Amino acid sequence: MFSQGHDDQPVTTCNFIDGVARPAEGGRTYSLYNPARPDELVGYAALSSHRDVDAAVRAAHAAFSSWLKTSYVERAAKLNEVADFLETEKGDVEYRSRLFCREHGKIIKETHLEVSRLGDRFRTTAAYADRLERDEIEHGPPFDTIITRQPRGVAALIVPWNWPLSILGAKLPQALMAGNTVVVKPSELSVLVPSMTLQKIAEMFPPGVINIVTGDANEIGDGLVSHPLVRFVNFTGSVKIGKHVMKVAADQMTPVTLELGGNDPAIVCDDAKLDEKALMKMYLGTFMSSGQICMALKRLYVHRSRYDEVVDGLTDLCEGMVVGDGLLPETNIGPMNNAKQLKTVTDMIEQARAAGVEVRECGQVPDEELYSRGYFQKPALVYDPDHSLDIVCEEQFGPVLPIMPFDTENEAVRLANESRFGLCSSVWTEDRDRALRISRQLEAGYTYLNGHGPMAQDFRGPFGGFKESGIGRNLGYEGIVQFQGYHSISSVPGWLA
Repeated sequence: MFSQGHDDQPVTTCNFIDGVARPAEGGRTYSLYNPARPDELVGYAALSSHRDVDAAVRAAHAAFSSWLKTSYVERAAKLNEVADFLETEKGDVEYRSRLFCREHGKIIKETHLEVSRLGDRFRTTAAYADRLERDEIEHGPPFDTIITRQPRGVAALIVPWNWPLSILGAKLPQALMAGNTVVVKPSELSVLVPSMTLQKIAEMFPPGVINIVTGDANEIGDGLVSHPLVRFVNFTGSVKIGKHVMKVAADQMTPVTLELGGNDPAIVCDDAKLDEKALMKMYLGTFMSSGQICMALKRLYVHRSRYDEVVDGLTDLCEGMVVGDGLLPETNIGPMNNAKQLKTVTDMIEQARAAGVEVRECGQVPDEELYSRGYFQKPALVYDPDHSLDIVCEEQFGPVLPIMPFDTENEAVRLANESRFGLCSSVWTEDRDRALRISRQLEAGYTYLNGHGPMAQDFRGPFGGFKESGIGRNLGYEGIVQFQGYHSISSVPGWLA
């Protein structure tokens, strides 16, 4: 059982295996600290071993045969029950939102959004029950064939630190709806509130259907991915770790869905509407959650005739933003989640400056002492950098945005596609035909029109990337069938009719 603190009291979370909350082997834990105040202890999480992982997988495997026999209608009813529960826990939502802010760093408005809207993902997934029930039938000659699907078995769900509950909502209800049992491994960098929330959900299911293990990915990650009873892996995280997951899974021929990094381009055409609302959409698409979003706007290409207008507008917006403690309601940008990611971003900024590129760090810092202690970075705009610089060709995953001019539509498309990534993109224009023409040329799994990022996304659509941005899709109907394998059943013509 997790221990719930009050206000700034440390909390402790456990694993949840076979319907029981239990500590890691040997009672091992590790500490989590506030990114805004790195010396402030927020809580302790279970530090699992390979034995803990094995117990969780075996519990999920034992529960699979019963969960497999439930119908789509029965599973949908359970998902709707979870949604109802999550949507009525208002007081608990407030507590977990504040705790999430302290363990993660993102501002309280965003943590409340993430904690309070998880139920939506369960309800949306449940709505596919009727469609999932319908088999396809091919009539002969030469044969009559039913094309159906069946769940894979135990699914390992590996969740990153940046938006752990939202991303969990793109995996967990889908895996359950497909008929799988699961072992969830949250990121060790953001684990307290995800584990607490997950346990509440897991308690609503038969023992073993949902299991949770927490701890150091370097210690238990490979053991989970390579376990012979794990039949599917769904991982969200960096390209480097995603490639490693794929290699480890290959030893057991375990299929994977990988939702990896992005370096999302936006193309602002000469006819784009650039009023205050549009500029705010660009700002949020870039700097929400301090830029730590896979689908964030990370490269902004602007037609040369509108370049100064966009630069001036975004600069003015960023200058007005308050950088500080995410618990304060006036804060717009909180700290980054960890020191390693902060260094990645600051190194990119320094490289750009060393190359002679103009970089403007914007925003208001009401507490300079706090800023110097925490993992803070002001929103930074980088004006017309060379495409060879890391700040353009690599994923920044922080509050920084390179803005670059282009002259022709073909040039913009070429520059947007000159990337090893292919997750998301956006096109900004008042011309519908132009928007679709450009969108269909972009090498990306999702394209937003006149918007970008989470606030512009239809979560019923499948989500994932091309190239090094991943394999497979989450969300939507397609995100459910990723957790299933196709099964064909044939007979002589007329026999199945």
